[in-house]
Amino acid sequence: MRSITPVNAGEFKDSVRRELEEARRQTDLLFDMLDPSAFHERPIAERHRIIFYLGHLEAFDWNMVCDASFGMKPLDAGLQRLFAFGIDPIDGNLPLDKTSDWPPIETVQRFKDQARQAVDACLAKASFSTGEHPYVENGLIFSVAVEHRLMHLETLSYMLHWLPFDMKRAFIPSVPDSRPAPVPRRVRIPAGEATLGLRRNGVGSFGWDNEFEAHTLHVPVFEIDAFKVSNAEFLKFVQAGGYVERSFWTGADWNWMRSEGVRHPKFWVKKARAWWYRTMSAEIPLPPAWPVYVSHAEAAAYARFVGLSLPTEAEFDRAAFGEANALRGNFGLQRWDPTPVDLYADSSSGAVEMVGNGWEWTSSVFQPFPNFERFPFYPGYSSDFFDDKHFVIKGAAARTAAQLARRSFRNWFQPHYPHIYAGFRCVRHLPGEVPVTLRKSL
Repeated sequence: MRSITPVNAGEFKDSVRRELEEARRQTDLLFDMLDPSAFHERPIAERHRIIFYLGHLEAFDWNMVCDASFGMKPLDAGLQRLFAFGIDPIDGNLPLDKTSDWPPIETVQRFKDQARQAVDACLAKASFSTGEHPYVENGLIFSVAVEHRLMHLETLSYMLHWLPFDMKRAFIPSVPDSRPAPVPRRVRIPAGEATLGLRRNGVGSFGWDNEFEAHTLHVPVFEIDAFKVSNAEFLKFVQAGGYVERSFWTGADWNWMRSEGVRHPKFWVKKARAWWYRTMSAEIPLPPAWPVYVSHAEAAAYARFVGLSLPTEAEFDRAAFGEANALRGNFGLQRWDPTPVDLYADSSSGAVEMVGNGWEWTSSVFQPFPNFERFPFYPGYSSDFFDDKHFVIKGAAARTAAQLARRSFRNWFQPHYPHIYAGFRCVRHLPGEVPVTLRKSL
């Protein structure tokens, strides 16, 4: 964590205030892009209606800062309970709420304003260099609030993506992109150490509980796709009957695909004999060079189709950070749409843009690192999902804030969740070389 002294306390507080204000500005912009009729829509069946998130961001900030750290009494106990927790249905249990179950937008907006005023008042009187208030020292609880909001900025983008186009406004129209996909190739990653996670006693870094404790893994030599799998390459899988060939799918994945009627990536649209692509603002001809976005189940099936596998979390780290790879790519809220998978290719022989242009699925189940400790103020953030039903995704997408593109950040989703900006690339393990999980503490 950052070390604060009385000399720089004022400067640090100003920095925290700017980060919070910018995160709020970004989420406000997203809500401002919606027609009022959209707030009671539920474009992703597994998630709450959009109006929930309008209240949730503020309820979360208030619960973390005003309640957990400053011991304040609730502003509105009923609304704060209503907006406290999202959902992550595992067994097909979808929310059954109706439009009438939610308060009017005006009520939620008033709650938003009141909650922000309370959080700002706590920030104004916070002392970051003493233990006067729990979890405030070094700005911990405010970092939690900012990054939680930034994560929802991206997941809200997923939800808005699937709204009818006439419910969205102010989006820059997507431009068709017919550039050809690059010829696939693989690069060899030498054997070496993968450094996963953060050191709990480190200085200058915020991390979520699942990012601790730092450790190393020895990773044998392997080969990895130089580029994310493109729409053009995935089209070969579709045309070869990949969605009807049982041998490419696990039992659970096959049952999901058949029961849900999945026959192609969710972002693709079939029109007559041509494939189109659904962006945030329009449907355009399928861009062959853009990365394909699919669920973990579909990514794993493709990997089996080509006789390869998805990388482990440690292999991703070796390929993305094991050498002096520059973090240049399509992330940090620069764009709404993907870009060609080889746009940031240079003269080096390394894997291209592993951070940016879409998260990347790994074969690693989301599990705690050695010496994991839950956040006492948010005990369920990670541990609720250590259930062997979520897979780690790494990297970043276009709608990922730059703060979340750090090496140690871990994201995770269920294998049958197709709504997100997540692609993949494949790895080949050389004869006699298999992934190992020997861990060394740092």
